[in-house]
Amino acid sequence: MNNENQDASFKRELGLLDGTMLVVGSMIGSGIFIVSADITRHVGSAGWLILIWVLSGLITMIAAVSYGELSAMFPNAGGQYVYLKEAYNKLIAFLYGWSFFAVIQTGTIAAVGVGFSKFAAYLYEPLSDGNILYTLGSFNLNAAQLVSIVTIILLTYINGRGVKEGKILQTTMTIIKILSLFGLIIGGFMFGAKTEIWDANWTDAWNTRAFDTGTSSWLQIGGAALLAGIAASMVGSLFSSDAWVGVTFIAGEIKDPKRNVGLSLFFGTFIVSVIYILANLMYISVMPLNDIAFAKSDRVAVAAAQNTFGDIGTLVMAVIIMISTFACNNGLIMAGARVYYTMAKDGLFFKKAAILNRAGVPAWALWIQCIWSSLLCLTGKYGDLLDFVMIIVIIFYILTIYGIFILRRTQPDAERPYKAFGYPFLPSLYIILAGALCVSLLITRFSTCGWGVLIMLLGIPIYYLSKPAEEV
Repeated sequence: MNNENQDASFKRELGLLDGTMLVVGSMIGSGIFIVSADITRHVGSAGWLILIWVLSGLITMIAAVSYGELSAMFPNAGGQYVYLKEAYNKLIAFLYGWSFFAVIQTGTIAAVGVGFSKFAAYLYEPLSDGNILYTLGSFNLNAAQLVSIVTIILLTYINGRGVKEGKILQTTMTIIKILSLFGLIIGGFMFGAKTEIWDANWTDAWNTRAFDTGTSSWLQIGGAALLAGIAASMVGSLFSSDAWVGVTFIAGEIKDPKRNVGLSLFFGTFIVSVIYILANLMYISVMPLNDIAFAKSDRVAVAAAQNTFGDIGTLVMAVIIMISTFACNNGLIMAGARVYYTMAKDGLFFKKAAILNRAGVPAWALWIQCIWSSLLCLTGKYGDLLDFVMIIVIIFYILTIYGIFILRRTQPDAERPYKAFGYPFLPSLYIILAGALCVSLLITRFSTCGWGVLIMLLGIPIYYLSKPAEEV
């Protein structure tokens, strides 16, 4: 399995910059602009807000540099799916691929698409979800859903024309996004920061509180309540830091993948982690903590831009977020189809998904992903789906990183051009921290996370029903 001939028909068009921009562009969607409000309501202090983002950055980077070893061992299309198959078996790999198609990637694409439409409506009100275009019984088609579907179709069409077209769009828009974010951060520090706000936010910086919606008041928390608050907070920050794994899916189209996939993972996650921490430091320099916690519709970045630049700032911020979500979905759409392609090659997905078009891309896989993502847009349940899948994402990250230990034992002589940084300490640390987070989520948020685990486990009967009898 460990050879590059598997991807001979793919075109290696992507260099280190393109890979890094895919990581950055896929990671930065709309999360950094809104989830700090929810985190603040859970932990109630500036110190813990920043610590949550620092911890999320460290956890993400540990996972990413650990994946570097696997990406160098198996530099083929499919990424994480391939690593799970090599370390475990086809069933575990299928459970990942099933969850990936059912909700992880397609649900994220749907949510990011609707995120784009919400900020488009900020500029042009008729594009909002309040504009009902068609009604059939209890189903309502609104303008926001239509806009999100149109963007998903457009990006699928662009990526179907070839990886070169997708990479040009991805790299260009991600560079614009990075420069815009740094502009917002620097502008906030230079023109919006106020010493009295900064000092007030850092007073009692480690005094943990949670906002109780029942009494509409802040309550002091500690012990189990604090752990629950941290776990709930990190769902948002880790989701905002997710999708970095996408670059492993397109390893078949990256030049010198044994080197460049691992470097893209490191540089991309490092850049995003720095941006996220700086953005939150900027938030607490321009806004009182209560304003962060209760920003309208959780749009913390828009409120910060309003405080810094006035009304024009909110419009600029809306455009930045539209660019951000558009580039994010381009990266998600480009990368996701390669997983279905590899699954189809193994006989675990629709056969047509294994076919490359004349441009050397899995066009059929792109379009089936487009159709399902668009349907998820119409259900209006994408927010619930994301709650369900975050625990699945973390479980498979844990399994994949534990796979490094398994492969060190079962394939000791395999070529490893790059070895996991800090092995075995850092990969073990990730497994412990992520495992503790999963347990905490199952205890404190079983109503959503339990459904997520059920969706994953539903893949087991599907796997056995879909395989020929002689293979079971």
